[in-house]
Amino acid sequence: MDTRLLRTFTTVARTGNLTAAAERLHLVQSTVTAQVQALEKELGLRLFDRLPRGVVLTDAGREVLGRAEAVLEAESRLRAVAASAAGTDGQVTGRVVLAAGETLVSARLPGVVAALRRSHPGIEVDMRTMGTSSAVAALRDGELDLALLLEDEAAFRDIECTPLAREPLVLVCSPEHPAARKAPDSPTAWAELAREDYFLHEQGCSYSDRFLERLLTAAPGAQPRITRFGSLEVARSCVAAGLGLSLLARANVADALATGRLAQVPGPQFPDVTVQLARHRRRWLSPAAAALTTELPHHFPH
Repeated sequence: MDTRLLRTFTTVARTGNLTAAAERLHLVQSTVTAQVQALEKELGLRLFDRLPRGVVLTDAGREVLGRAEAVLEAESRLRAVAASAAGTDGQVTGRVVLAAGETLVSARLPGVVAALRRSHPGIEVDMRTMGTSSAVAALRDGELDLALLLEDEAAFRDIECTPLAREPLVLVCSPEHPAARKAPDSPTAWAELAREDYFLHEQGCSYSDRFLERLLTAAPGAQPRITRFGSLEVARSCVAAGLGLSLLARANVADALATGRLAQVPGPQFPDVTVQLARHRRRWLSPAAAALTTELPHHFPH
């Protein structure tokens, strides 16, 4: 049996939509449809009910889904064993697909990959930028081996999350901004902060949503003007230009703070956010993924 058909089937099952599955698989929709039909013909079963809003697994399809995932898992193990056997001098080899939000992709992961290349040159790391919801969906669909989530609480039935580190946060502004000139013994209060302009990471950024936006909007007489960007660099640039404030991971602004391009706002202290290492509970951890897991903690504050 062609395991490509099984991979297409499981992706359609998880997305519930042929178009979404085609995008994830980088195929045209007609190819996805043809592969699903080919698998149904080979098995002699109807796997999906086609509805106007998408596709829904039949009873037979739900039964096949678990078996198909097991076959794909076995294929992954076989490929990992073959890749390791092809390596030289007992070196671990293989490809690991790792996802994280832009906060960690820009500040932490380049150092992780560089160190891994020195210690395990046969390992290839494919880094992808994803928020929590997208990363969890991709883990379920078998598109990722590992993901790093910035979440203090991460409870998913099929995704195992292990606290890895704590990422410090800092409220920053331009050195010329009035908020930067507050005396340390007279820090900016929430009522004052709630009248400022803010440039934050896109909606769904856990620490922006929970630690800042909710607290700002809860302050008496709150009138903050909040602009969201999909890029941390754009948010940093707006803040450096004196247009407002932002709450960012200290690792993302350490250089700018050290050189005076940004300043820390004297005000409320924010708790560190937890970095969670996430993987699918039922999927095998390859030697290459295990090596990456071992390397990761060395690149976060302790």
